[in-house]
Formats: sequence, structure tokens, C-alpha cells
Amino acid sequence: MKRMHIAVATIALSCVLFNSSYAQTSQNSTWQMKPVSIQTRWAKDVNPQNVLPEYPRPQMVRNEWQNLNGLWEYAITAKDAAKPASFDGQILVPFPIESALSGVQKALLPTQRLWYKRTITKPDVAGGKRVLLHFGAVDWESSVYVNGKEIGGHAGGYQHFSFDITDALKDGVNELEVAVFDPTDKGINPYGKQVLNPGNIMYTASSGIWQTVWMETVPAAYIKNIRITPDIDKGNLKLEVLSAGASGDYTVEAIASNGKKVKGKPGTQLLLPVPNAKLWSPDQPYLYNLNVKLLYKGKVVDTIGSYFGMRKIEVKKDEKGIERLFLNNKYTYHLGVLDQGFWPEGLHTAPTDAALAFDVMAIKNMGYNTIRKHIKIEPARWYYHADKAGMLVWQDMVTCAGDKPEAKAQFEKENKENIAQLYNVPSIVLWVLFNEGWSRYDQQRLTEWMKKEDPSRIVNGHSGENYDKGSPAEVAKKWASSDLTDIHDYPGPGIPDALPGKARVLGEWGGVRVPTWKHQWNDLEGWGYIQVPASAFKLKYDSMVKKLKTLEEQGLSGSIYTEPFDVETEENGMMTYDREVIKISPEELRQIHSQMLPQAESYAAAPGVFKATLADTTNRDLQYASLLEQFRNGKREPDFLRELAIMANRLKDEKAASEVSAAYINTMSDPLTLGNLKFIDRFTKTSKDPGFKILLDNLKKADIVLDRKRATGKLKGIIYDEYIKPYDRLPKDSINWSRIGYAIMSKYPVPGEEILLIAKTVYYVNNKDVDSLAKATTELMAKYEADEHDELLNTVAWTMFESVSDTNLLKRALSWSKRSLQGKQKPHMADTYANLLHKLGRQEEAIEWEQKAIELDPSDKGFVYTLEKMKKGEKTWP
Repeated sequence: MKRMHIAVATIALSCVLFNSSYAQTSQNSTWQMKPVSIQTRWAKDVNPQNVLPEYPRPQMVRNEWQNLNGLWEYAITAKDAAKPASFDGQILVPFPIESALSGVQKALLPTQRLWYKRTITKPDVAGGKRVLLHFGAVDWESSVYVNGKEIGGHAGGYQHFSFDITDALKDGVNELEVAVFDPTDKGINPYGKQVLNPGNIMYTASSGIWQTVWMETVPAAYIKNIRITPDIDKGNLKLEVLSAGASGDYTVEAIASNGKKVKGKPGTQLLLPVPNAKLWSPDQPYLYNLNVKLLYKGKVVDTIGSYFGMRKIEVKKDEKGIERLFLNNKYTYHLGVLDQGFWPEGLHTAPTDAALAFDVMAIKNMGYNTIRKHIKIEPARWYYHADKAGMLVWQDMVTCAGDKPEAKAQFEKENKENIAQLYNVPSIVLWVLFNEGWSRYDQQRLTEWMKKEDPSRIVNGHSGENYDKGSPAEVAKKWASSDLTDIHDYPGPGIPDALPGKARVLGEWGGVRVPTWKHQWNDLEGWGYIQVPASAFKLKYDSMVKKLKTLEEQGLSGSIYTEPFDVETEENGMMTYDREVIKISPEELRQIHSQMLPQAESYAAAPGVFKATLADTTNRDLQYASLLEQFRNGKREPDFLRELAIMANRLKDEKAASEVSAAYINTMSDPLTLGNLKFIDRFTKTSKDPGFKILLDNLKKADIVLDRKRATGKLKGIIYDEYIKPYDRLPKDSINWSRIGYAIMSKYPVPGEEILLIAKTVYYVNNKDVDSLAKATTELMAKYEADEHDELLNTVAWTMFESVSDTNLLKRALSWSKRSLQGKQKPHMADTYANLLHKLGRQEEAIEWEQKAIELDPSDKGFVYTLEKMKKGEKTWP
């Protein structure tokens, strides 16, 4: 490893030298990290003058480079606006704009564009050198400008890309700009677990530049990429060196740290001998250094440092005839975790490289040998740390964004880039194509394509196929061409059916929530599949692993526990989101895991390397009576009140929860912060609660902060409960809507009117009063957005479809049904629209939309039956 260590040290020095010169332009910065509910210990180490200084591409290391991370200017404009004439402030690259570490912490909306700007100095290009500008990843669609001229763009939120900017540079200072459009979960882009409105298993979005940006100078002819494939059975490494600007008298030479070398032409397959190879595995993660040179007439013109591991992965039968996962011709159980790769202060971006390495090391230290990297592609250095630690990696593709042809095309384009980008990584042994039926299509074709694209790894065509609908035979078809059968079982564990030629794995299981006070992203909305106190978690987990062992004896080859770290409101990690508290000690975890992997106890980190506090197993709820007595005696410290209110709510003491929460709300100096508004939202249950007036008086701002018009929804619910619910079950024509309307509108015109109209509409649906229903729906739709009431509109349209024959009413119902489809199209809504078209005699359109409903949910046999009746011209209504 000596050659690699020298290269990395040289690169780190060049980065420091560059950043010291750049610091002169940013020394007057006002950047500071934005507030965040919890943060990791590495957040304090982030320095705007030296951000993620490590060379970002460990398998293609060069010395002449400049790190462009640091403070840039930023601006947010309308999506179609011209370049901004002025900028909004500074942003710390490469942290997403939504993150605290960016110094901005603003959501980028699908209607907006994010602009970045900074200056760069033209490097020395004597002798025909070229200047390459590299981006680790930008989410999602980017355009890059140098001195006002667009030099290129890229669409894809997880892939690296580069441009040769030599010809666009002028001597001295140059201007670099990047424009980014990111619709997050509202476009055709694969976006993973990011959403605009996070909650439960979806998390805060990461828009814009989120991996290192850097420049490097290369010769006129240079090594562009390498492609390496180990073959342990033949004792060689297949190597292809791809070059740019090299033809004629150019050759390549590769030398491995075992002393073996190979020479040849660029672009051809070379065989580097690796006799008696030291095999890479979790128990011995041996890596060979690789030095690759490009020569012209025997003279070296370019050199890169790299590395490789000799390993082999396959599915074959063990001595009992059971299909198993084999590593290096030996059955190896994959004991793993589902790693999301999110950070409280950086979201998609780890604060430092040490933090990135910690995650991998911590998981190994717990006694696991596998990580399923869940619906995210990490920076190259994460895989470098996994390679060094000996972690088997199951790499998910990032979920397709929907059923539109454009979304599918983008998904397949990015999959191809992902495989090419990660092809050389030894730790990746398995690709995961689809997850739990999410936007699944053409599974067999795509699985077979992945195998052809990369024959050196196995392919999991669908993790959690049982989470999609269908009979056992139908489900088995959906694993066609996959190397595995894979189910998800929460809390589990469970085992999938055995199918010929396929190993059986448990793609996700566990999900046990262990809330950890003062280490929670949001103590009001913590979540898990099941919950146990810290005091009971070790016993619970041990019993689950004992069951897992019996399943392994039956034929299970791998299991992925959810998860190593809490993520936002998901509190089912082995460690808290801030990586400060571990819920079972590493020593005890390794001992438990030794039931599955006898060698797990040898996975301990070096002494003093792993740092975390063991979870407090004291049941604080047992102190509730004493704490409540302190409140009765006048204790009013805000932290005390908040904890006591949450405790009272958890213990279902509604009276005390109301009293204590009101006392806490009354202590708030600024009730309109996100944290305070979430507390107010949770504990405001009547119009007499202090939070009701705060929301009512600040409704517009509260809706913006809470998002999804959550404050409005809270008030509407309370108004409904107090003014409408006591009457809405009365018989038809016995409810006095005028009196109710006056009582609401005199106090709460906003949002009272909307809930009043909704309630009237629902009342008329329930009573099949179609004339009044038509009037109420017309009034509702005239004043409020359809996408907020799509389910109600669909219900109204279906009620009209079943109840009336009047053409005019059916046409109105059709218009409402169409409006319900303006947002995300759902199968039952498409079915409603099709049936209304059919009843109106528009047969071809009806058949087309019913086929659409079937495409959206192929498992619903009712849609198939309806389509058959439509084709025959038969009635589909009562």
C-alpha cells in the first residue's frame, strides 16, 4: 500500500495549498451552519476553507488537481427566468441547499432553478495540457457555464460527470456558473428517498451540488477511465484502459503491487497475472495497488494510481443441494443492514470523510459483513472505505420516478451510468433493480440487461417482491431471471419460497423502534414498525436473531436488518441519527451475531476508534408521577414542560397533556419556528387550546413552515369536530346547514368555509342526494384547488356514475373525475373516469382509460372484468 499512501498524501497537500489561496476571497464570509435539531460530532469540523479536501476518486488518483469545494454564491430564481443579475448570498459547496451545513437551508421547489457562481484561475496548460472540470454529483439537471458560455450539461442526480473546459478558459481569473433544476419527487427523475414533504420512510430532499467539485490538468492524451474484472479461478485481472486523445504510437502499462505487469494498447483487454491471489473478503479485505501508465513511443505521458480486489460472487448449491450465496467459491452468509446514507446536518452529504468512514466502520464493528446501500449512490470514497473494511455491498438502483415513458427512459439511462461508474468497486457484489414494487416494470428484461451489462455480479431483480400484489405463481414470475428470491418481513424474520437456481434472502426485516430521548430528529413523530424500550431491546433482538438462525439452516442465505442508524423520524436504527448513542453495545451485538457468523466477534474496531454512548435503559416513564407533581408545584422550565407533555401524551393522560402542553406553548418566544409549530400542531386539539389562536392568527406563515397546508388542515379538523360532527349523521333533510354555516363563518371564515363545503359534499354523497351534491361540489370546486380534494372528487364522480342517468349531470361528474386525475394518477381514479366515459357512450376513450387503470394496478381483477364488459358494449353500472 506504500505507493497509494504517497499519492494520497501528495494530493491532500495540493488541496491545502489551493484552498489557502482561495481563502483570501472568502475570509469575509458570514457563513455559518443553520440550526438543526441534532447533529453529528463531525459537523463542528467543517471549515469553509477546507471542505472535504480528500481526492474524491480513489481508483483514479492524480496529483495535479484543485478542489473547488467551499463558498460559492447562490441564487434561486423561477425555473424559466434568465440568469440572475445579483445573487442571494453564499452557499457552502458541496452541501445540498436544503441542508444546515449549506448555510442556506431552503427547499428548492420544482418551479425554481438554483444558480451557483464562483471564480477559478486558469491552471498552467503549457505543453498542450487540458483542464478537466469534474462534478461528483449534482441533483438533478445541471447546466455548466464558463465565462458566460455553456460548456455542457448533465441529467442525473447520482452520477459523476466531467467537461474539458480548456478552450473556454482565459488567462487569469474566470467565472464558473452552474444552473440546477431539481423537481425532487415531482418529475421524471429517480430521486430515491427524497421528497419535498418528508415523513416516515421518506426524507428531506437534497438539491443541487452534493459531491465534490474539482479541476485537474491532464496531458493532451490521457487515461480517461479503466475497467477491471477479477478472475480468481484463472488467476488474472482483466484490464481495459480507456484513453482520450491517444492513437497510433500510444501504449499502456499496468503494474500491480504483487510485482506483475502487463503492456498493450489502449482500449484492448489486457490480462494482468495475479497468481496465488490473496482473495478479498470480509474476513481478509486484501487490496492490491495498481499503477497504470499511458506511454507515447515508450515515454510516460500520464499516470494514475488505483487498486483492485480479487473476489468472486455466485449462486450455487451447497453440499445439501441448497442454493446459496458463494463468495470466492465458499458459502458465505450475508448478514447486513439497510443503510440509507443520510446525515442530520448534511442530508445526502457527510460532513467529513472521517464521518463517511465511521459509518462503514461502525457497521462492521457491530458484527455485520454486508451493507445494502438503499436507493442511493454514494460518493466514490464511501465505496473505498467499504473496500478497505471488507463490507459486502448490495447496491440498489435509484427507483424509477413513475410510469411515464420519459421516466422509464431516464431510469434506464441512469442505471447504465451507475453500473459503469461503480463497476470497479470490489465490495459491490450484487445489484438490486427494484424495491417493493415501487414503479416496477419490465422486470425480466431489465434484470437480464443488468446481467449482460455486468456478468461479474449477481442481480436481485426485485427486493421485497412479496410487498407487491399477486398470487404466489404471479409473484414467482416477477422474480424471473433474478439470482435471488427476496421478501421483506417486518418485524420478522421470514424466508421466501425456494425456486430453482435462486438463493433465498430476506431483503429487509426488523424495524424495531427504540426512541432515545434528546437524540431524536423530531421527538413528536418518531416511527418504527414495532417499539420496545431500550431496556428490552437486547433481549428482543437476540430472540429475533435466534429465529434467523433457524431460517438460515432451512436455506436462507442473507438478511438485511432495518437499520444501522436512525434517519429523521425513523427511529429503528442500531444507533441514533447523530451517531452518538448505540442501543446495544458493540460487544453484545458481535456476540449475538456470532450465532450467524462465528467470525463476527473478530470484527471489532481497533481500540479507541469507535466512540458512542450506550443507550440509557432506565424507564423514564416510571418517574411520571413525580414529574407531574413537580409541575403541579409550579415547575415551568421549557425543556421540562416539553418532555412532560410528550410523556403525558405517550401515557395517554389527556388532561395532563393538555395542561402541560398549554403551559409550554405559553413559554414560546417564537411559536412560528418549525419545531414549535410541530409541537403546536400535535397538541392543539380544540379551539380553546392556545395553539389554535396562534395557528389562526398566523395561518399563511404556519402553512408555509409546516408545508402541505398542515396548519389549515389542523384547524379544519377542529372546526369540523366542534361545529359539524355532532350533526352530520342526522337523516337526510334534517340538518340545518344555514345555522351551522353562520356559526362557523362568523368566527372562522378562513378556513371555516372550506371545511363547511367539504362536509356538505360528503353529507350529500352519504345520503345519495345527487342534486344537492352537484351544487355543493360545484361551489367547492369554484373556490378551492382540485388537487387538494382529488379523492373527494373521485368519490363524487363515482356516486354520480352509479346514481344518475341525466347526461348533463354525468358530464359534470366527468369533469370532476378528470380534475381528480390532474395530480398523481391512481388506478381507481382512472377506472372512475373510464366508467363515466363508457356511460356517456364514448367507448374508445373508455377502453383506453380502463386499460390505463389495469396498467396502474395489474392485480385488480375488477378492472379486467370491467374492460371486458366495455369491449362488449355492456353496462358497467347498476
